Amino acid sequence: MEGDHIKINYWLMPFSWLYGFVVGIRNLMFDLGVLKSRTFKLPVICVGNITVGGTGKTPHTEYLIKLLSQHHQVAVLSRGYKRKSKGYVLAAKDTQVATIGDEPYQMKHKFPQIHMAVDKDRCHGISQLMREGVQPPTDVVILDDAYQHRYVKAGLNILLMDYHRLIYFDKLLPAGRLRESPSGRLRANIIIITKCPRYITPMDKKGIERTLDLENWQKVFFTTYRYPEKMNVGKKPLLVTGIASPEQMVYDLNKIIPQFDVMSFPDHHNFTKKDIEAIRKRAAGRTILTTEKDATRLHGLDNVKVIPIEVEFLDGKSSEFNQIILDYVHKHSRNSVQNQENKE
Repeated sequence: MEGDHIKINYWLMPFSWLYGFVVGIRNLMFDLGVLKSRTFKLPVICVGNITVGGTGKTPHTEYLIKLLSQHHQVAVLSRGYKRKSKGYVLAAKDTQVATIGDEPYQMKHKFPQIHMAVDKDRCHGISQLMREGVQPPTDVVILDDAYQHRYVKAGLNILLMDYHRLIYFDKLLPAGRLRESPSGRLRANIIIITKCPRYITPMDKKGIERTLDLENWQKVFFTTYRYPEKMNVGKKPLLVTGIASPEQMVYDLNKIIPQFDVMSFPDHHNFTKKDIEAIRKRAAGRTILTTEKDATRLHGLDNVKVIPIEVEFLDGKSSEFNQIILDYVHKHSRNSVQNQENKE
């Protein structure tokens, strides 16, 4: 059920109140224009959340890449969490994972045709991606995990919420895992409830929508993960994860793999030689299952198999979602903006 993976440290609530006050003042300064947000003359789509931890940003960003790359030159801009480099980096084919981070590395190798860049300063990063030297010219920028980076005013904000950690059950940091007040949801054009069970009922969905209390112009979608129907992994494989919320993955895999062991590490965990040796010892020759993101950091292990994951919109809503995205990009493309300016 929704909210079943939330743990609140109530003894930390005084610190959460102080944190919430500071974040609230910052958001108010942006709302009043004291702190300035910058717009750009090309489509900018922000994919993010208001909670710490995994809500499925990478799979949903990859969904957008697949959708838009058919007719547009896509650029993805990330801060490159836990990378060893600094400043702006535009990834090349031979760029190492330490230079850009595990998730950008995964996306660049999975979609070599995209411009994959990292920069903590998102305004600077977008400006660099719009330079003439970046070829082919960037048509659309997807901001990965930038919902709180309000110095960029994205044209389309997509807010992700984990079905098992819905914001109205959670508390602000450090007592809970909210980065900002639940009222931040009102900045989103689209809200996607991710990692939903396939058996979610219409009543459950209506209840979530009613509790979120959104504006009429905001759209809500529900997604789940699609796994292979069968996987040839041998007897009792070992699942190794370094993701924020592996519970739903474990639950889903139980339906296609009768028995498996689990070794869980923190999100974005840097696997040490000691970790690798512990995994090898625990596997004892069995198949090691892992995610695409974790595979970029698991070096020196044999018999590793990546679990392919795809986003699936429930209730056949993918066409509606796709059309919203495509219409926005078409309307705000550089050519469309230039034509509109010429008419004026």
